[in-house]
Amino acid sequence: MQELASLREELQKLERVVVAFSGGVDSALLAFVAADTLGAENAVAVTAVSPSLAGAERHECEALAEDWGLDWREVTTHEMENAAYRLNDGNRCFHCKDALMDAVQPIADELDATVVLGVNLDDLGDHRPGQHAAAQRGAAFPMVSAGLDKGAVREASRTLGLRTADKPAAACLSSRIPYGTPVSIQRLTSIEGAELALKQMGFPEIRVRHYEEIARIEVPVESLARVIESRQAVIAAVQQSGYRYVTLDLEGLRSGNLNLSLEN
Repeated sequence: MQELASLREELQKLERVVVAFSGGVDSALLAFVAADTLGAENAVAVTAVSPSLAGAERHECEALAEDWGLDWREVTTHEMENAAYRLNDGNRCFHCKDALMDAVQPIADELDATVVLGVNLDDLGDHRPGQHAAAQRGAAFPMVSAGLDKGAVREASRTLGLRTADKPAAACLSSRIPYGTPVSIQRLTSIEGAELALKQMGFPEIRVRHYEEIARIEVPVESLARVIESRQAVIAAVQQSGYRYVTLDLEGLRSGNLNLSLEN
């Protein structure tokens, strides 16, 4: 496909890259194609580890790197030490990506490489201050330059036989906390525990939005009936993670829907 060929061309222009690798469909494609195009010695995949990264996602990064022969490294980011990040206003993602760049830029400098992120064309239309933070620090978005939207990312992943092709989107755990509610380890732990339990029950596409004692569950509309059928088990699983009340959003899963509050 043309977009995949264009992505290879964009990466060849950069020559050496450090891929911010979260294990999601976008960064997975970018990491695989970068290593396949430039060679693993010129394409380091780096996973930023922090309380906002679910443990299961970190393990998936490690497994993918092993399967694909990536030069994979972990770095610890310290956004939780930043009061502006914990405040959780509309610029939370800016502080997160700034912390990411703090952690990965030394690796890029050592290799004389460019930091690249798995941003696609569809990401440009949402509230994404993190993109601005990364761009200000010199990061590149080769999939945008190559003209890949989310559909093309998945199609390219299927073309290459990547098992991440149909992986559900998985934003960081902090994105489950409404703006204005401070980010804390306790809140992130509750969210991670509830989502993991529900995924193990057979709901791979899941968001648990955190409203203190209330958990608001989002699943695709076609899965709503199944949640209700399993409601006792769902309630028990979510309450075990520290919530008192368990609610189901009848509008279904909407990625980034907490950004709507910023429009008011």
